[in-house]
Amino acid sequence: MALGLLLGIARAYRRKRTSSLNILTSKTGPRDYYKGKNCKPTGFHTRKGGYVVVQEKLPNYVVPDLTDFKLKPYVSQVAINANTTDAGASK
Repeated sequence: MALGLLLGIARAYRRKRTSSLNILTSKTGPRDYYKGKNCKPTGFHTRKGGYVVVQEKLPNYVVPDLTDFKLKPYVSQVAINANTTDAGASK
């Protein structure tokens, strides 16, 4: 009885700490574990090896009409000296 208690205590001290556990990957997980890359699927696989894209699962970006917009989509990485005036500042 006492020997079993001592062996149980010894096993508790030999356990690996939870902070030192390795990161779970598809290689260290179960055989059918697929971790993925944190992206949502856009369809499903068929029985014959094909892939069907579902239109409802595709991302839909809503972009406003920018025909009369003053700003340009490109910002130059070369800074130029521009004279700016504060319209709201009074002397």
